[in-house]
Amino acid sequence: MARNRSIARRSFLKRTFTLAGAALAAPNVVPSSVLGLDGNTAPSRRIVAAQIGVGMMGTGDVQAFMTRFPEVQVIAVCDVDKRSGNVNNVEYGWEPAREIVEKHYAEKAPSGTYKGCAVYTDYRELLEKEKDLDAVMVATPDHAHAVVSTAAMQKGKHVYCQKPLVHSVYEARRMAETARQTKVATQCGTGNYTSEDVYRLREWILDGAIGPVREVHNWSNRPVWPQGMDRPQETPPVPPGLDWNLWLGPAPERPYHPAYLPFIWRGWYDFGTGALGDMGCYSFDVILRALRLGHPATVEACGSRLHDRVNQESFPQATIVRYQFPERGDMPPVKVAWYDGGLLPPRPDELEEDKPLSEWSGGLLFVGDKGKILCDFTGANPRLIPESKMSAYQQPPQSIPRSIGHKEEWIEAIKGGQTPGANFEVAGHASEIILLGNVALRTGKRLQWDGPNLTATNAPEAAQYVRREYREGWSL
Repeated sequence: MARNRSIARRSFLKRTFTLAGAALAAPNVVPSSVLGLDGNTAPSRRIVAAQIGVGMMGTGDVQAFMTRFPEVQVIAVCDVDKRSGNVNNVEYGWEPAREIVEKHYAEKAPSGTYKGCAVYTDYRELLEKEKDLDAVMVATPDHAHAVVSTAAMQKGKHVYCQKPLVHSVYEARRMAETARQTKVATQCGTGNYTSEDVYRLREWILDGAIGPVREVHNWSNRPVWPQGMDRPQETPPVPPGLDWNLWLGPAPERPYHPAYLPFIWRGWYDFGTGALGDMGCYSFDVILRALRLGHPATVEACGSRLHDRVNQESFPQATIVRYQFPERGDMPPVKVAWYDGGLLPPRPDELEEDKPLSEWSGGLLFVGDKGKILCDFTGANPRLIPESKMSAYQQPPQSIPRSIGHKEEWIEAIKGGQTPGANFEVAGHASEIILLGNVALRTGKRLQWDGPNLTATNAPEAAQYVRREYREGWSL
């Protein structure tokens, strides 16, 4: 249960809109908006928030929380890069994010102006100075998620962190522990579990629509960024506006190069989590919930090679990862396979010749003793195959309680409601499993996995990839 915190009045009067001069100057005159009498949220009910990381995802998050939740008052944005970018004619970055915030609140202010959004380059300064914060949204590159989110939780802030939750297996465990200890409301940015399609898929499996499930195949069209590269040797100057030291954060020291950012950091071991980490959080979330999976017993992986050698700088251009999970109660052992880089599982015989294996981004195939379920990568559009079997299936009544919405769950938890469905303990468990595939990839061994102790019992060299060393000055 999330901590029930009263959102005090505190900084609202100093942070709120620049009201008409007379309204502020006149004694004993309190605008109706301050009291919540005009349909606005009273300051005692407001959730004071900041956005850390305002690239494409972060800028989208700050817009979503402001527009969908009037109780959320965004007072600050933070990014190590002051430069702006543009994707599909949508501006993102330090200044665009501030402008979005100030324009949003200006439209609601009687004066038509608002200049109350602070900007920071260092999240630590933001957390130290903004004493009135209730919550932060985190959308930095993967390698900084854990240090930023953990620092915020340790200061008692509720945290919404974009996917993938963390960069390493150890960070997943540490994030879950910190969330449990601090009792703040947490949510990871994987919301596909709240879709009606995913609920129906889970209910079909519980209903025995395909019998006991023994295999699952999931595949992604990722990477859509460069992988399989060696480290650049050139050392160009750091562009104005980018704090390279802060961007590196806990990652090992290396010179700046444009091959690392923006967006393309996903393909480098030191910064991203590859296709598996970036997209597996969607498909594995569906699999883990549907089959109630705990820790895998073994994990093995193989990938394309660079000049006939294993590349320890960037992820392979294509990978296959295989997990074996033990039985769970009356559920049998199950094998789970991951494919990326254009690799696919064998086409099921039951699928009609004129039907595609999956939509463009990838897919999921559940293989049971009595049949197969095929769906899109996020669990959308589930169907039994062949089509005749789907037509004949009598769907069970609804049995799993539905979500009020992914972001809504986090906001309600901040107010003292139920624990969100993708809280850091749930998302942390999924992250441990997913990122273990990257550990197997880098060791080149079939790992015998002791999940509770985060140890590959047959490969001590795996420890360096389970928990990496942080650069001096950075820690959890």
